[in-house]
Amino acid sequence: MEKLDVKFVEKAQQDISQAKNIVIVSHKNPDGDAIGSGLALYHLLKNKNKNVVFVVPNQLPVYLNWMNAYAEILNFELNKEKGLEILDQADLFLMLDFNHRSRLSDMGDKIINSKAAKILIDHHPNPEEIAELIYSRTSASSTAEMVYEFIESVFSLEDINKTIAECLFVGIMTDTGSFSYNSSNPITFGIVSNLLKREIDKDYITDKIYNNYSESRLRLLGHAINTNLRVLPEYQAAYIFLSKKDLENYNFQPGDTEGFVNYPLSIHNVVFSAIFIEKEGVTKCSFRSKGSFPANIVSKENFNGGGHINAAGGESKLGLSETINKFEEILPKYEKFLKQNKS
Repeated sequence: MEKLDVKFVEKAQQDISQAKNIVIVSHKNPDGDAIGSGLALYHLLKNKNKNVVFVVPNQLPVYLNWMNAYAEILNFELNKEKGLEILDQADLFLMLDFNHRSRLSDMGDKIINSKAAKILIDHHPNPEEIAELIYSRTSASSTAEMVYEFIESVFSLEDINKTIAECLFVGIMTDTGSFSYNSSNPITFGIVSNLLKREIDKDYITDKIYNNYSESRLRLLGHAINTNLRVLPEYQAAYIFLSKKDLENYNFQPGDTEGFVNYPLSIHNVVFSAIFIEKEGVTKCSFRSKGSFPANIVSKENFNGGGHINAAGGESKLGLSETINKFEEILPKYEKFLKQNKS
């Protein structure tokens, strides 16, 4: 397992020991890794009799509503008055699964300007200097994997009970697409092996994550693939788009489009996939790729985003149609990577 720097560990232990009010925060539109990582530390600190609150900027993914303490996570967007009070009282922030203050949305300025101690744990490239202690490892499958290492170094693996192991497993599994990408490092499977020793029910968790959607979500997926899928074989690319009207017609709930971007990669000879989702004032973009095709570079250079080589995200201030047109127009710039991917 990855060993943290001794000075990092000592300072983290000191900050946690001295903290009276600990606030765990993660990024806007939190996913399974954000929720799993946050709840793992939430349960651990609760078990240590610490006063701790887990706050996220906005809506939680509905498909994770079965997780222990899910209902105790504070949605800042819906509870701003209470959220601001909690942020004001914090003397330690544990910042998980994001590398830039913009990912905190409306909470960002309040947290970054706070005099409270801050510890950042994240696996995305080029983290902004927004915490005194930063644990960054881009080779990690997920932030949950790093939280496991953090617990091992700062606390003890004996502190990982079944509930905490379940949370960490959710984070690792969802951020690797059930171990289909970002999961070739033996460290990942060593950690998963140790989590399974806590007697978590892997099949139950898998069923809850992948078979816990509404009928309308399945119909939305059918509509997306049947009507809104475009394949560009000359660029080995494909994309899906969803308008605000599409989301309304299929009673969209947070988390319903999780995994949609992966489906075009099942098409023969497609190595780059995207999904564009129209939201109020912005078009959300998500990218996936195979092999050496750099989804993160495409996202960073064109859609105000970034991420990992095979999994990235961003956004566009353009409308849905304009964003799609831009995507098609920029693809010729990346043909050189397609050639590399073939070699």
